[in-house]
Amino acid sequence: MSADDAVATDPVEWKLLPKTAAVGEDGHLRVGDIDLLDLAAEFGTPLFVYDEYHLRQACRAAVAAWGDGVAYAAKAFLCRAMARLAFEEGMHLDVASGGELHVALSAGVPPAKLILHGNNKSEEELATALECGIGRIVVDSFDEIARLGRLLETLPARSERPAVLVRVTPGVEAHTHEFVRTGGEDSKFGFSVASGAAAQAVAALELLPSVELVGVHAHIGSQVFDVSSFEQAAEVLGRFFAPLGLPELVVGGGLGVPYVNGESAPTQVEWADATRAACARMGVDPSVRISAEPGRSIVAAAGITLYTVGTVKRLLGIRTYVSVDGGMSDNPRPVLYGSGYEAFLPRVVRASRPEPIRLVGKHCESGDLVVPQAFVPADLQVGDVVATPVTGAYGYSMASNYNKVPRPAVVFVADGSARVVVRRETLEDLTRLDS
Repeated sequence: MSADDAVATDPVEWKLLPKTAAVGEDGHLRVGDIDLLDLAAEFGTPLFVYDEYHLRQACRAAVAAWGDGVAYAAKAFLCRAMARLAFEEGMHLDVASGGELHVALSAGVPPAKLILHGNNKSEEELATALECGIGRIVVDSFDEIARLGRLLETLPARSERPAVLVRVTPGVEAHTHEFVRTGGEDSKFGFSVASGAAAQAVAALELLPSVELVGVHAHIGSQVFDVSSFEQAAEVLGRFFAPLGLPELVVGGGLGVPYVNGESAPTQVEWADATRAACARMGVDPSVRISAEPGRSIVAAAGITLYTVGTVKRLLGIRTYVSVDGGMSDNPRPVLYGSGYEAFLPRVVRASRPEPIRLVGKHCESGDLVVPQAFVPADLQVGDVVATPVTGAYGYSMASNYNKVPRPAVVFVADGSARVVVRRETLEDLTRLDS
């Protein structure tokens, strides 16, 4: 057996589990002091389980590393409970659509704590943001600059001009999947530094009397493990930003998280320290507020998805398929990005996992893969609850109703109590919008 095989078949590494994970006397995994099998029995499966303590600690770590202004990237996972939690722990919220803006506002997050993103914001989205008094708008195109100017001519005068950041592309290719790279020259986001478009956008915004340009924003991609990518981007940004004399520089998000045994990632502090050092080398004034927008690193490891095994199909000499009651409708990342996950049985979380399987969903697609190459205990059987860890980011938020499968419930657990923060969809919900 190779070292890689040993890592794969070993019990799931503890760092991949939520912070309150513990093994009960019966060998079952507990999170928030609740047996995961009890949660599956009470709330059904598929089920997203979030460790509230983990979420709060992750928010606090981000605030400690970056200071005031650090924003939770809500696209990673958003519901009203999550919006309130992030705000309570001192974070601003980065919202990427009118829908995310609506959820954050309905959760009671003050508009001044919100930052609106998007490469194609509609007039309606921009008008809503302006009317509610949003904290920041990240301007992404010359069309948007013109759109803002027109809107501000028609809307009632405000006592303060709306604050905007200009999004730039630093030309840095992060070492990550091509679909989540956003900082290179060939990107739908922002204004290129190298081409001069970023400087033109700054000049255009400075000439627009109805807005206040307060800073620069960039984002190089998601699931970035190499701190040098962040340093390289910060150097390009710092060189562009320093002469502008603006008070804010936002370096976006993208910090990677481990998903499988053997992976590791930088901490918030390592990311922040490397970024600040690179900016200082480029002459960025120490008084500038340098901030970030972590999302995945806040919520990913706080979440676990629970499924129930419905079918075990052994194809002699080929592989064993284990089918569960969810799949690509609650976690499309394996299909979209080839993302890897671990799988384990909460009833024997410390057990070795010698049995290779392909964990698949119930959808009418051969590509409906949950974990293409998973390892589980040899006694896995129909009716078992199987768990995939590190599913707190981009699982529920990217979920769909493909094959008209209702989306799962989401529960937060803490101190022996569980609360439903998003109810399970019903069959009636599937026809609620039909005429």
